[in-house]
Amino acid sequence: MTDTPEYFPSRLDRLEQIVLGLAERQSNTQQQLDSLTENVNRVLARSAILDDVLLELRDSHEIHQRNFEEHQRNFDENQRTTNAALQSLEAILLQLTRNHS
Repeated sequence: MTDTPEYFPSRLDRLEQIVLGLAERQSNTQQQLDSLTENVNRVLARSAILDDVLLELRDSHEIHQRNFEEHQRNFDENQRTTNAALQSLEAILLQLTRNHS
C-alpha cells in the first residue's frame, strides 16, 4: 500500500498550491507597492509645489519688510520735518504776538 489515497494531495499538488499562493501574494504586494509609489510621487509633487510657494512667500515677505522699513523711515523723517516746521511756526507766532502787543 504505497499508493497515496486520492483525498491526500501529493507533494507536487501541495507545492503547486504553495507556488500559486506565493504568486497571488506577490501580485497583491506589487499592487500595494504600485499604490504606495503613486502616493509617494503625488506627495513629492505637492511638496515641490509647496516649496516653490514657500520661496515666493519668503521673497514677498522680504520685499514687504523692506517697503515697511522704508515707509517707517519716511514717516520718521516727515515727523521730524513736521515738528521742526511747527516749532518754526510757533516761534513766528510768538514773535508776531510780541510785536503786536
